[in-house]
Amino acid sequence: MRIGVVSDTHNNLRNVARIVELFNAAGVERVIHTGDITQAKTLHAFRSLEAPLAGVFGNNDQERRPLEAACAELGFFFVDPPLRLHLADREIVVVHDPLDLDGLAVEPGALLLHGHTHRTTREWQQGGQLAFNPGECAGMMPGLNTIGVVDAVQLDVELLKF
Repeated sequence: MRIGVVSDTHNNLRNVARIVELFNAAGVERVIHTGDITQAKTLHAFRSLEAPLAGVFGNNDQERRPLEAACAELGFFFVDPPLRLHLADREIVVVHDPLDLDGLAVEPGALLLHGHTHRTTREWQQGGQLAFNPGECAGMMPGLNTIGVVDAVQLDVELLKF
């Protein structure tokens, strides 16, 4: 199962349009947003995704009523962190701030997704878990924005830069 991972879009609608194109071209089966969407119009920009979208709210997602209304209208699933999913026989834990992973009980081999730092990271934990932050997509510098495609079975990560 291929999962698209995006973080920290911060209302950059041009970049969200490109993200949708990239995920659709990559044939991902799910897309997970690790927070900091900022405004409901950003969620509307994700409506052309060919895969279900789920995620968590970040510290900059303060316009909650409009965000929650957009999720309900578009069929997206967002919650306060942590979001726990079970896909491809693997636990997937989604938070915004990586510090929220501290002290969480997670299965060996789990996929831990976060954002917040705006830095791409791939770190293997002692229990065989992979902690991954795709970086950020709010920047205006072409070539420095990143999203990830994770093979949930193999825990392989492909970064897509744009």
